[in-house]
Amino acid sequence: MTFPIVSATVQREPDLVAVRQRARRIAELAGFDRQDQTRIATAVSEIARNALKYGGGGRVEFSIEGARPPQLLGISVADTGPGIQRVDDILTGRYVSSTGMGLGIVGSRRLMERFKIHTSPSGTTVYMAKLLPSRESPMKGPDVHRIAGALAADPPTTAGDELLQQNQELLRALDELRRRQEELARLNAELEDTNRGVVALYAELDERADSLRRSDDMKSRFLSNMSHEFRTPLNSIRALSQILLDRTDGDLAAEQEVQVSLIKRAAEDLTELVNDLLDLAKVEAGKIVVRPAECDVQRLFGALRGMLKPLLAADSVVLTFDAQDVPVLVTDESKVSQILRNFISNALKFTEHGHVQVTARRGPDETVVFAVEDTGIGIAPEHQARVFHEFAQIENPLQTKVRGTGLGLPLSQKLAHLLGGHITLESAPGVGSTFSLVLPIAYMDVSDETVTSAPPAMRSAAATRTRRRVLVVDDDDAARYLVRRWLSEADYEVLEESTGTGACAAARNHAPDVIVLDLRMPDASGFEVLQQLADDPATRNIPVVIHTSMTDAPARERLGERVIDVVSKNQSALDGAAALCQALERAAVFARM
Repeated sequence: MTFPIVSATVQREPDLVAVRQRARRIAELAGFDRQDQTRIATAVSEIARNALKYGGGGRVEFSIEGARPPQLLGISVADTGPGIQRVDDILTGRYVSSTGMGLGIVGSRRLMERFKIHTSPSGTTVYMAKLLPSRESPMKGPDVHRIAGALAADPPTTAGDELLQQNQELLRALDELRRRQEELARLNAELEDTNRGVVALYAELDERADSLRRSDDMKSRFLSNMSHEFRTPLNSIRALSQILLDRTDGDLAAEQEVQVSLIKRAAEDLTELVNDLLDLAKVEAGKIVVRPAECDVQRLFGALRGMLKPLLAADSVVLTFDAQDVPVLVTDESKVSQILRNFISNALKFTEHGHVQVTARRGPDETVVFAVEDTGIGIAPEHQARVFHEFAQIENPLQTKVRGTGLGLPLSQKLAHLLGGHITLESAPGVGSTFSLVLPIAYMDVSDETVTSAPPAMRSAAATRTRRRVLVVDDDDAARYLVRRWLSEADYEVLEESTGTGACAAARNHAPDVIVLDLRMPDASGFEVLQQLADDPATRNIPVVIHTSMTDAPARERLGERVIDVVSKNQSALDGAAALCQALERAAVFARM
């Protein structure tokens, strides 16, 4: 609905003054503030001037549009001129006239909220509108009549009055511009201060980040060094406990057997914690090496079945393995086995009855999905993310019955990422859990490294060789004792040296067939001993087997060509003995070359 207010013709220059005055007065009566009054009067004056200059005159109509909010003050300016050429270019700013034609149209369009032009060779109509200020009730016919009556009662004004009014408007505009410039200057000063604060904050953050990186490096080095230092005595405790339990040197009383079993169990628990800490430190320091090779899933499952079957505490839980349509993988089998062992051992710990099912299936996008599903106590949704945090353990009724470090799942997640895969978890309390490992069929950075076969049994190897002399160099009494027991049973003649400085003299004096050398010794490291052996013509050709807990890649790279093999102290007694004997076999072949 439209409520006409007033109309006026523009035929001469003085008419422009009257139209401008009308526009300002109507805007005032309609409730617009002074700035909007000036905007409306200026836009109407510019378009009316174009109608007079280019169209030979025109007609201006004012009206209120709309029966309910939002209402508009509408202004229509029509002429019967020849029309506007290239009106679209003018409105988009692509056309610039040397006479200034089009500037009034563009400027008026910016001042109003609605602006339309209809032009043809028979004339041009420009429609402009401005939203009315908010009111308690919409303007209706009586309000429009009131505005028209006020306009009729206004005294006539002259061009001088209008010029004075425009000057006042200009002064107000300049004053407003000055205030805005001052506000802008203040904001710029505040922004500059803020920028300086942000720069200082970034500098502090960089310093904190460097400090955190240094702390993280120190933590990783500490965990690595301390884990190595812990491993040697722990391995000795485990091995010596096993010797006692095997009654190698005589029988034990029943109470003594319980005591030794508890010692061995405590050492194994602590060894598990140390191993997990060391692995985490290696992953975080980027020192874990992925050694991809062909991995047969059926063979992997067979090894896991034999390894984990002793963990079945009762007949109420059934452990099954199933692999169907799974190709041969190219990945690091030891790390896959470590992840699955963690999944399975956790499932067996927290499942009192039902089953633990281990499956392998071909997944989408050239992947294989290993899943360990159990019917255990399950994990609530709000705790599922927490189980992957280091040292986090969820309170449950079985917590007091089982042991755990809280490091297995975080380590498994990091290892999965190293292998190019990821871990998922589905679980519900009272129903069970399914941990899944998703791996690519082929690891992306496949190297030329191959997996060596398992070492032969110690006694079968010993039966085929003659008695040879071995010099064992290690500062740890327990470690030397264990090696001596292992090698004596394999029919080796064993000589011992407890210091690195005395190793070369012992090698010169006794001419051993092989030297078994530790790397961590207080007086001279194994690396220094290797150099001394290489510098002495009497010892430089003696093959060396390294027996150490330092089995990381950087340590291996520092070893010389006379080092035949590196045997880890972190193995069980049987595996360590077999690995050491196999290394000595290779050393014997090397010595005959």
